[in-house]
Amino acid sequence: MAKESRNDKRLARHARVRKNLFGTPERPRLCVFRSNSNISAQIIDDVAGKTLAAASTLEKDIKAQCANGGNKEAAKLVGEAIAKKALEQGIDTVAFDRGGFLYHGRVKELADGAREAGLKF
Repeated sequence: MAKESRNDKRLARHARVRKNLFGTPERPRLCVFRSNSNISAQIIDDVAGKTLAAASTLEKDIKAQCANGGNKEAAKLVGEAIAKKALEQGIDTVAFDRGGFLYHGRVKELADGAREAGLKF
């Protein structure tokens, strides 16, 4: 029997969270993905199956502000960027989907940055 990888365990946690979390047009889902070197966030309407807004440390304006995309400062910038894009589209309330990651460190910083920029969750 093969040993279960860390990512397999994360995907199981994510599936467990997603059982009860669903993005609607009124309250879309803010989904976070974290890798070792970058972090990204998407606002998703699960009813229509569409991504409404996205932000990542790979974007030019965020990459110019931080040298390393895998730290808390970069995560906070991504949170602020996703909140700004959401507010431009009239989205002010979201359901936070941590993607199976612990609500700690970079994931928490992204959430705090989005809250400070005006998103409610």
